[in-house]
Amino acid sequence: MCAFLQLWAIQALLPTLAAFFGATEAAVSLTVSATTLAVTITAPVIGVLADTLGRRRIIVVALVLLVVPTALIGAAQSVDQIVALRFLQGLLLPPVFAVAVAYIGDEFPHARIAAVTATYTTGSVLGGFLGRFLAGWIGDFGGWRVAFFVLAALSLAGAVVVAATLPREQRFVRVGGLVPSLNMTARHFRDPRLTATFAVGFGVLFSFVTLFTYINFYLAAPPFNLSSGWLGSLFAAYAFGLFTTPMTGPLAARLGRRGLVLAALGTWGLGTLLTLVPHLVPIFVGLVVCACSGFLCQAVSTGYVAATATRARSSAVGLYVTSYYLGGTVGAVIGGLAWHGAGWPGCVALVWAMLSAKAACILRFWRDPIAAPAPQGNN
Repeated sequence: MCAFLQLWAIQALLPTLAAFFGATEAAVSLTVSATTLAVTITAPVIGVLADTLGRRRIIVVALVLLVVPTALIGAAQSVDQIVALRFLQGLLLPPVFAVAVAYIGDEFPHARIAAVTATYTTGSVLGGFLGRFLAGWIGDFGGWRVAFFVLAALSLAGAVVVAATLPREQRFVRVGGLVPSLNMTARHFRDPRLTATFAVGFGVLFSFVTLFTYINFYLAAPPFNLSSGWLGSLFAAYAFGLFTTPMTGPLAARLGRRGLVLAALGTWGLGTLLTLVPHLVPIFVGLVVCACSGFLCQAVSTGYVAATATRARSSAVGLYVTSYYLGGTVGAVIGGLAWHGAGWPGCVALVWAMLSAKAACILRFWRDPIAAPAPQGNN
């Protein structure tokens, strides 16, 4: 929750920042893509380090350091400064969420990984919603600078809680050095199931960023004219993920990971079509469907990596996170081209193309991992 509180909060403030600094939509959208680009760069490196140094210390230190750039954004004097600080935020996020997934893969029995990963995803959903919601409404009443100061204070409180409550590793075993860890990282690409899952992760955030970035500009313009507070409230669509992600484990057991993700991709496509109806109610319902479907895909894909990679899980998850956030970076850029070229319908068409590509990838390469006993020191 602490990590995702910061990651997407700025989306509800994009129209406000564009007006405040006199910047274009493309310029302020860099505050989103800068973070995802930094995550893309950091994730594989952090995966290798975590396989060597351990999980808990990296998570706690990163959470504490994350407070600094968040507070500094509130004092920024230009969009360029915000972009730079958002990049710094992105460098500190993979040590939290990528390593946390590897921690789950190490510390919990194989049969519980899907359910525990769903719980983790529920926390990320809560953080994503609260970040946007709080930033939007605080931005309306206290200004966008105050919004980031409040988020920094919440991050500090969360870091203290994690430091006090996160148990030390019990089953983690170091890979044995940097070179062996790099070799294990390279081996992940020899497993077509993992490589396909990296591609699916790319498509998940590509679609999310395209939808939930440019919908703000669509709804801030006539005939909707929503303020930043109401744009933040619109992300209550995320809150519905709190109810759907805990269902991931039971649904995956019934339908299989492959069947569940294919079904979620289908409902995701239907949700995007609802956003084309020029009324707020069907748009909101469509965003709820998209969010719930996307969170199911993310929870299953993340758990699939943790279950499929029997060794060097941190680096495997790091590669997944790299692909995931590379998709977000590309989605912000390509989504901007679609927005300027064809407006909101262009963004919807782009997402449909990506959903179709993900479905084809899953049909071709995914197979459910064979159940294995609880890990006894493997990482």
